Amino acid sequence: MTVPLDRHYLAELQVSAERVSQLRRIVAAHLRHWNLDLQVRPVCRATEELLTNVRRHVGEGARCVVELRWSGRQLTVSVADGDARMPRLPHGGGGGLSRVMALSDSWGTCRTPDGKVVWFTRYAPTPRPTGLPPWAPLPAGLTSRSRPEAALV
Repeated sequence: MTVPLDRHYLAELQVSAERVSQLRRIVAAHLRHWNLDLQVRPVCRATEELLTNVRRHVGEGARCVVELRWSGRQLTVSVADGDARMPRLPHGGGGGLSRVMALSDSWGTCRTPDGKVVWFTRYAPTPRPTGLPPWAPLPAGLTSRSRPEAALV
């Protein structure tokens, strides 16, 4: 299976509860299209946390840009917004960034001329085919593919 070296998706949106859940479904669809099914839950959860933080700290209806980039080895998700205040991890943990940190291999923030970007990465190697054909469905009544020991005698 050949995978292009760089997959990319970019979305600009005004953040709201409805748009956060909609973007979560879009991110999941892209990950499945890129054959990254094992990444769907953690990446969507962390992306949702970043978007929820924009809603909570920048404001309902704030404009932001979500970007996904997969290199064939590493998946990077970033959320840029127009607020120059940098996020901080709470001392006791438990905040949205703590969850992002737990769901990612690395994360960070950087200032931009227009605000800031918060990003995270996950190791996501190119899926390798197993080379095994899928199993055919079992006939009715059978629960195992191997015969019992007594039947082999």
